[in-house]
Amino acid sequence: MSGRKWAERSLVVAICAAVVGGSATGSMAQAEPHTGAYLAARQAVILGDYPVAADYFTRALTRDPSNPMLLENAVLSYLSLGDLDRALPIAQKMEADGLQSQVASMVLSAAEARAGAFDALLTRMAEDRGTGPLVDGLTVAWAQMGKGDVSAALEIFDKLTEESGLGPFAGYHKALALAMVGDFEGAEALFAAEVGGPLQLTRRAAIARVQILSQLDRDAEAVALLDQMFGTDLDPALAQMRAALAEDAVLPFNMITSPIDGIAEVYHTVASFLRREAGDEYTLLYSRIVSYLRPDHTDAILQSASLLESMEKFELAVATYKQVPSDDPSFHAAELGRAEALRKLGKLDAASEVLEQLTRSHGDLPIVHVTLGDLMRQMERFGDAVTAYDTALSLYPSEEQNQWFIYYARAIAQERQDVWDKAEADFRKALELNPDQPQVLNYLGYSLVEKQVKLDEALDMIERAVAARPDSGYIVDSLGWVLYRLGRYDEAIVHMERAAELMPVDPIVNDHLGDVLWAVGRYREAEFQWTRALSFDPEEKDATRIRRKLEVGLDVVLAEEGAQPLARVANGN
Repeated sequence: MSGRKWAERSLVVAICAAVVGGSATGSMAQAEPHTGAYLAARQAVILGDYPVAADYFTRALTRDPSNPMLLENAVLSYLSLGDLDRALPIAQKMEADGLQSQVASMVLSAAEARAGAFDALLTRMAEDRGTGPLVDGLTVAWAQMGKGDVSAALEIFDKLTEESGLGPFAGYHKALALAMVGDFEGAEALFAAEVGGPLQLTRRAAIARVQILSQLDRDAEAVALLDQMFGTDLDPALAQMRAALAEDAVLPFNMITSPIDGIAEVYHTVASFLRREAGDEYTLLYSRIVSYLRPDHTDAILQSASLLESMEKFELAVATYKQVPSDDPSFHAAELGRAEALRKLGKLDAASEVLEQLTRSHGDLPIVHVTLGDLMRQMERFGDAVTAYDTALSLYPSEEQNQWFIYYARAIAQERQDVWDKAEADFRKALELNPDQPQVLNYLGYSLVEKQVKLDEALDMIERAVAARPDSGYIVDSLGWVLYRLGRYDEAIVHMERAAELMPVDPIVNDHLGDVLWAVGRYREAEFQWTRALSFDPEEKDATRIRRKLEVGLDVVLAEEGAQPLARVANGN
């Protein structure tokens, strides 16, 4: 493991230990109610339907207003939705009842922070009624900043750097605090000393440092940092920054503009690292608090939406992506995410409309056209897919290795339109850019096998693909299939059986295995595999062919198709 990876891993482990003193749901005694509303709420939780769960838990509370389980779950549901205004009175009720709950404390702390009630927030932290050691410690420092006591805040940041797991966070946030009050030299000195460790490798940290360098009139270093961190293919937000620096403009430091922003940033940085280790549901709570404290925190909106997408709560993800305004530099990222969530919901026409609109507002971004092309392929609108990929490729100023996928995707669209000469050219271009890419090797090799041309080259390609992805059922199937096409049935069967182990319910793999079994004379086993293939709902044309093989056998079907007979003599049978 590299030093950077090891440092990141160590930080994540330390964070997970420092974030909480208990679980997200606390340790209260829970008396389970038995109302219909509660049962409906539980079912909604199982289904991951936060809006319905929140509604039914609230209804259940009208019958049993002091039930700890109902209170806890109602707060949790509203916080997961990002509706802290509804969660707050319930959390206040829990605290008044003397119930200890981390999730309620998170809501109460966030409400005090947003209101600028820094004395109340400091009292809460002193009485250990906060979120957890890491968040609470940094919150205290930012609350002191809110009271105007910068010296006390910096002293707290310094003390936190000495605590296990908190040092990188404390150093990073101290740098942000110094920049907020205009001490850009002090902030840059901390960044240069790498006090934030792996935190400095994040996008937001890089942007903060670029803004600080610009304030210090060190634009060349700022540009160099952008290029080092993000390369030349910049998104609109980063491109705007780089263009401004190239024109000697001074970038404002707007990463943190107030102590409330600082507290929001604590939750965001914790959420970003928690996502690697903690569950998505738990990480979402932190991300939602960021948006509550700072509604314009676009990265938090995108993070929440992405978490919801990972949790397969696609309707909520769509609604969250829509919170990013159209004039935000990251609007295109939000719309790409919304289109993907709509696609996963099966709303392909709606996803297409989003992407079509994006080609008009952000048509200069290749990723927009690539994403549209991918959707067109899924919708089997292959001509439109080719057009989208053509546009994407035309937008690049120069040829780059990462364009292999666009050529590969366009090749598939060409192949599905039976334009093989163009498809093969694109496959080979993709391999020129990325010679050992297993997906391309497999697809081109398999296509050559199906066309029964260049079989030796196809075999070499697929063997290379298998070497790179030995556990890919599709690729192992391709190797077995090319060996079958070459008449090397005994070799083919080993790989086909392995492919069937890797993909036991795939109709194509089982159909192929049946053909190979037939070729070596294992007729009953072949018929069994063909029957299995039919049970896995193959495409109708494939199903018709399989049924015909079950009626008359593979030899007759090949003869009816005018194909070459099985090479039994060559195989020694």
